[in-house]
Amino acid sequence: MSRIIKVARMQLINKWTFIGIPLVILASAFLFTLAIWYLVRRGGGEGILYGGGAQAPMWYFLALGIQALTLTFPFAMAMSVSRRSFYLGTLALFSACALILAVFYYLMGLVEIATGGWGVDGRFFALQWIAENNWLTQILFYFVLMILLFMLGFFAATLYMRWRTTGVLVFTIGLGLALLGAVALITLTETWPQVGRWLAAWTAAGVTAAGAGLAVVLAGSSYLTLRKAIV
Repeated sequence: MSRIIKVARMQLINKWTFIGIPLVILASAFLFTLAIWYLVRRGGGEGILYGGGAQAPMWYFLALGIQALTLTFPFAMAMSVSRRSFYLGTLALFSACALILAVFYYLMGLVEIATGGWGVDGRFFALQWIAENNWLTQILFYFVLMILLFMLGFFAATLYMRWRTTGVLVFTIGLGLALLGAVALITLTETWPQVGRWLAAWTAAGVTAAGAGLAVVLAGSSYLTLRKAIV
């Protein structure tokens, strides 16, 4: 356990990359969105105003997943840290960061509703499709989304560390062909209406469960690949 904590502390050596930048991204997105909302209201705009800028720091978790491996893995190996400890310490740190940010999103959503959408009937944190659920579903939704994005970046980095550019290209091309095949199959069978209804029926809880399952698969795949990664 002590080694896992040391790995987490090692990742936090560069606090600006892993803490400062996400906070700056979130604050900037919120302030820009708020300014646009006030301009819209001054111009006579009506109805509820929505902003998707709250997702910006979540997508940064994708970059963090890449940086968490490429920036510190060689150093950790030089310090005789085991790959298992590095993996668990890194995952524990970003799980904690994701949970804190998820709770923050939920609390800010409550403030947003209580203030009438910051006085302009805007929705930045409390997006209706998510905010209409109970508190646990909301927090888990944000948490799973950030962990999933982090694991996507981390898995991509492990592919590169193990098989370099060739491995990443092969995986990307294979994934692209699989998606193209799925689109072709749906198109040729003329089942787009059914697919549309199926997608529309998804709830926040369902997306959370599916995302959690995919995150677990990526986590396992990342660990297996990391065990053979080349420093």
